[in-house]
Amino acid sequence: MQGKCIIVMGVSGCGKSTIAKAIVGRTGAVFLEGDDFHSKENIAKMHSGHPLNDQDRAGWLAAIHDKILELTGAGKEVIVSCSALKKSYRDRLRDPRYPILFIYLKGSFSLIHSWMVARKGHFMPAKLLKSQFDTLEEPDATEKDIVTIHLQPNLKKEIHQVFDRLRGRRYI
Repeated sequence: MQGKCIIVMGVSGCGKSTIAKAIVGRTGAVFLEGDDFHSKENIAKMHSGHPLNDQDRAGWLAAIHDKILELTGAGKEVIVSCSALKKSYRDRLRDPRYPILFIYLKGSFSLIHSWMVARKGHFMPAKLLKSQFDTLEEPDATEKDIVTIHLQPNLKKEIHQVFDRLRGRRYI
């Protein structure tokens, strides 16, 4: 039996891991933290204040895709936090061998920047948020496997919206 995959996507600092962990808590699915798949070189580059480019992200996306395929192929449900900023990145993560749903966390620059400034211990500096928004290709109507959640200052409402949308799509 093939497992399903949910990828919680959006710019850095938008709450991907928080939302993904809430889904894992409800479903018992396997959680993959996208940041854990970055190379040491990518982390060092971001930590030093330099944004990643498509070439930097290629191996990272391939590693995430391969792990999703391994786990869903074993019948496991998988929840991933991954920025998936461009359509080409999302296409790289898609695979006809497993059902996939993206949850796009959409928020304003000012809201997400305030969250990034407040968080501690993350390698991604708040000054790189603009580069994330510059890179972002928001999903459009052609991407039928994406649910958009509009962020507000308190993520509790968004978590409830996510569960409602997942039930509507029969993912939980």
